[in-house]
Amino acid sequence: MPPETVAGGGVDLSALEGLSHDELISLVEQAIGGGITITFAGKANATRIARKVRPRVIRRSKPLSAGSAEAQAANLLIEGDNLQAMATLFRERGQVDLILTDPPYNTGNDFRYNDKWEEDPNDTGMGELVSSEDGARHTKWMRFMWPRLQMMRSMLKPGGVLAICIDHRELFHMGQMLDELFLERNRLAIINWQKSYAPRNDNKHISTATEYVLVYARDTDKAKTGLTERSEQAQSAYRNPDNDPKGVWSPADSTAPSGPTHQGMLYGIQNPYTGQLVYPPNGRCWVRERAKMKSGLQGWGLRYEDRDIGDTTGPALLIKGAKNPKELDNPLSDPKVKAARTKALARWEQGDWPELYFRQGGKGGREIGLGQLRFKNYLEEVRKGVVATTYWADEDIDPIELGSTSWEHEQSGHSQSGQTELSAVVGRGHGFDTVKPLKLFEKIIQLWCPPDGLVMDPFAGSGTTGHAAMSLNEKSGSARRFILVEQGRPEKGDPYASSLTANRLKRVVSGDWATGKHEPLAGGFSFLRLDKRVDAQALLQMERDEMVDTVIASHFDANRKRGSNLIRVNGRDWKHLVAKNSDNEGFFLIWGGPDKNTDFDSAVYEECATEAEAAGLKPNYHVYARLYLYQTENVRFYQIPDRILADFGLDMASEPFAEPT
Repeated sequence: MPPETVAGGGVDLSALEGLSHDELISLVEQAIGGGITITFAGKANATRIARKVRPRVIRRSKPLSAGSAEAQAANLLIEGDNLQAMATLFRERGQVDLILTDPPYNTGNDFRYNDKWEEDPNDTGMGELVSSEDGARHTKWMRFMWPRLQMMRSMLKPGGVLAICIDHRELFHMGQMLDELFLERNRLAIINWQKSYAPRNDNKHISTATEYVLVYARDTDKAKTGLTERSEQAQSAYRNPDNDPKGVWSPADSTAPSGPTHQGMLYGIQNPYTGQLVYPPNGRCWVRERAKMKSGLQGWGLRYEDRDIGDTTGPALLIKGAKNPKELDNPLSDPKVKAARTKALARWEQGDWPELYFRQGGKGGREIGLGQLRFKNYLEEVRKGVVATTYWADEDIDPIELGSTSWEHEQSGHSQSGQTELSAVVGRGHGFDTVKPLKLFEKIIQLWCPPDGLVMDPFAGSGTTGHAAMSLNEKSGSARRFILVEQGRPEKGDPYASSLTANRLKRVVSGDWATGKHEPLAGGFSFLRLDKRVDAQALLQMERDEMVDTVIASHFDANRKRGSNLIRVNGRDWKHLVAKNSDNEGFFLIWGGPDKNTDFDSAVYEECATEAEAAGLKPNYHVYARLYLYQTENVRFYQIPDRILADFGLDMASEPFAEPT
């Protein structure tokens, strides 16, 4: 039990009153099992904050939204405080498959803290930037993150996963908080990914070239890692032209991006079929160390040796005893090369080729050994593999490997590629220096969000999570949904949820990138803004357009958790019809405003039935109204404001906020 709940050897009950059922169970498990706890000033208040947050009215911005009505119902980009947003998204509580997020790293200029939040998280003050000179900066950061981590955990499904990015500054504090909230046994991985090619002069002792992703399951027994199916297109790329007993395989690139750490992996290799030297393309190097490349070549019954041939690279791998091919007009005239060619051709005809081989090429692409140097990538090994390793380098891989659960050449992209990707979409001058690469987020989503799952990012930044989800959907034919939350920097007049995040997502949906036209990604999103607090009085004072947004944002059907999102019905100026569900049933709002008719009677029923027929909708009719004055079998009635308050998780008779069961 956290030390703050213990006073003089006893238990401070007041510190426990605000905890949820799950939180109390977690405390008991820790007390019995000696679980990890972390203590910091203000933790008791931070623990209660998540239960004090009031949901907000959500307003939709049509100009900032993109895609079809169905796509806008599926994906959300919310502008506002993420704690308030998660409180507002009550219908998604316990429904999220993956939370993938990149919170402030506490660098000295990346998050603000308002002391009033310790008592009232609904206070609208922005607070002050926490500088690197602030002696309480770590405590403030933990008080800021703790209630948000609590809320993130409650958003996850029982088998849901949190993957949270962090660097060395708060790595240990973040890990301790997550060990306490999720329990140490639910920690799936601490991923170490290479964020830069070259060592950086940012530390007088050890250069920081890597960052981390901490991965926790809500319940490790129910979580699944990397069990998504491969697309048919990816599957068809695996063949077995040489009757390899290990089964079907696909050709994998034998090169990777070069860098200062790869100087010894750039050199010439003599092709036994032509005698010519082959080199990696500019900016690349051989993907495996020299010993493995040499062993792979000698699998063809040949002998190779290291030899300096006077070029600007390292010693070349030459056929043993062969002359320097750079000094010959026709390397095939060399008897050693002729003998090697004869052996290699015979080995090709034999079948079951070694793992490293030269592809067919030349005229028509059919001449043996004249193509590129490649490795075999076996489907069976990709399927079985090993669960993704916890070190991901920045090397590229063949696109075919994106569907696998283990990648031979661990890959994540790097920070510079993230900036380049963002600049390509929205143009330079976006002001973001710490953009995560798409490949990193695609891999995480692929591993822990099923093809029809929901991924959420409470610190959305430039929108990489949404971009990655739509990109994976396009590549694999999957249907992942996303919810992004971003506040931006409104105190600087920079609400970049609209100016940057939405801009990026709209451009990838349309294909209208700053660098030119690209293939559009199927998808879209609704752009929503958090407004005033939700309570009965605020609801009853709403104009019709506000109420429409609120009904669509809040509607929740416990029997249809995957299909609760309502699809707006556009096309004409309907009097009552506002939306439909996935069963093609209409939703009608009987609301002209606070001083207008808000009652459902027989005349209104006839109007609703007429609109349903015109829109091609079928019963049941779902009706939101103040009073239910006409009852019939094919109407499901939702009373205003009671039903809306309930769908926001509010119980006006007791607590202002209720945890879902």
